[in-house]
Amino acid sequence: MKRVTIIYWSATGNTEMMAEAIAEGAKTDGVEVKLMEVRKATVEDVFNADAVALGCPSMGAEVLEETEMEPFVASLEKPEINGKPIGLFGSYDWGDGEWMQDWEARMKQYGANLVAPGLMVNLTPGDTELEACREFGRNLVK
Repeated sequence: MKRVTIIYWSATGNTEMMAEAIAEGAKTDGVEVKLMEVRKATVEDVFNADAVALGCPSMGAEVLEETEMEPFVASLEKPEINGKPIGLFGSYDWGDGEWMQDWEARMKQYGANLVAPGLMVNLTPGDTELEACREFGRNLVK
């Protein structure tokens, strides 16, 4: 059975909505999906999964949330991440996506295999954006 873990941080619920839609898309025959907030996640949740999606909105000057998500992402800089299929997602209010570009570059530097460009949604996802999230989930398990 293929195992997919989706770990996210969300303040307003926008990134949580994205995570839930990604989980819906990833739930195909024979796929076990684990959806969790980052405060409940461990690095083993990432290392033991066949594929992983990490979600965090853009914060402040286009950075990851600094008290929970940033330390978790930093903890992934280990050999076990090498080649791991990973997808990144998150919502934003302003800016041009610099936080996502930086996050993608960082995960590539860690050795992750990014399965798609980072999925970004401006503010609250609507029907079109939620369908894009479900498609993101389907692609994560291919």
